[in-house]
Amino acid sequence: MRFRHPDGTTVHLAYCTNVHPAETLDGVLAQLRDHCEPVRRRLGRDRLGVGLWLAKDAARALDSDPSALRGLRTALDRRGLEVVTLNGFPYEGFGAEEVKYRVYKPDWSDRERLDHTTALARVLAGLLPDDVTEGTISTLPLGWRTVWNAERAEVARSALRTLADRLDALADLTGRSVRVGLEPEPGCIVETTTDALAPLKAVGHPRIGVCVDTCHLATSFEDPRTALDTLAAAGVPVVKSQLSAALHAEHPRLPAVREALAAFDEPRFLHQTRSSPSHIRAGGTPIAAGPHGTDDLGEALADTALPDSGPWRAHFHVPLHAAPAAPLTSTLPVLKAALTRLVGGPHPLTRHLEVETYTWQALPLELRPRARAQLADGIAAELALARDLLTDLGLKELP
Repeated sequence: MRFRHPDGTTVHLAYCTNVHPAETLDGVLAQLRDHCEPVRRRLGRDRLGVGLWLAKDAARALDSDPSALRGLRTALDRRGLEVVTLNGFPYEGFGAEEVKYRVYKPDWSDRERLDHTTALARVLAGLLPDDVTEGTISTLPLGWRTVWNAERAEVARSALRTLADRLDALADLTGRSVRVGLEPEPGCIVETTTDALAPLKAVGHPRIGVCVDTCHLATSFEDPRTALDTLAAAGVPVVKSQLSAALHAEHPRLPAVREALAAFDEPRFLHQTRSSPSHIRAGGTPIAAGPHGTDDLGEALADTALPDSGPWRAHFHVPLHAAPAAPLTSTLPVLKAALTRLVGGPHPLTRHLEVETYTWQALPLELRPRARAQLADGIAAELALARDLLTDLGLKELP
């Protein structure tokens, strides 16, 4: 879906296909047929943007075989789909029964992460529509914090500099510009937008920036305007933004709230949980400190690791259009505030937006879609909400 910003800029809206497990090129082609095209038809659009997730095997197949890449491009065109952005965060196994910490491997200290991201950039340059010259890729925020050290940090910086050089060469060769954004996520080395400033300054290249995921932003209790203004002041580009909402519990000390939260404690994905920093106190006086946190929701519920006198937020991408039932809710207001700053001003801070709710099949059983049609209905409803938010900000939907 395309929108015209009041300044004349085209803003792209897509949804991320990591909600549909597929590890191979055949699986990706089946996604387009079974899921993406039905979503487009529900929205009544002739063209729909999809943010492809390409696992390592699919990416290698497309990068090594020009005919396979042409075939995917043809399949996209035939089904009324277009690609301007890729999700390069998960490497493989995102549809496994248990993902958890595996999603952070390989990290940016491993050569395979550099090679995989380079392959994705080459593939994306070949998939961009004829009238689009810029593509974007979101990627791992360096690595998980517990395995990081100074040596890994230096290797990662070197890898990102090499990536920037490769992206420059790709632009010279193809005329297509591809930019890559570190995606801050709780528990990682780059947990917040502020954490991204130092490593990106060390890399010092405009093709490497930030992907702002509004679920992660909210989980870390970052203020959207402050975060985005800080990036802008530092000259760090917002390469893309993933529109998503986290799980919010206003009164986590109440038994009914904990019972409701427990229904979202599931075995596949990691659900980092944070407590509001404004409720962390020393001697009865609020202190300026970051939110306390746990690596997973079950840990927060099982012990006293988190202060429970104020709100909790969990990294669980809940459907945008359907907030959890009381006593829980979602951080949709954070998404709205971020979107207002991203595209509501005189000039957009980013041109690529992507709805990323990959947890449909991880929802409590009674909320999960039971058939493809129900999933397509839900994704279409999320995109419709995002579309309405954009038009409310003065953007015009294009044919």
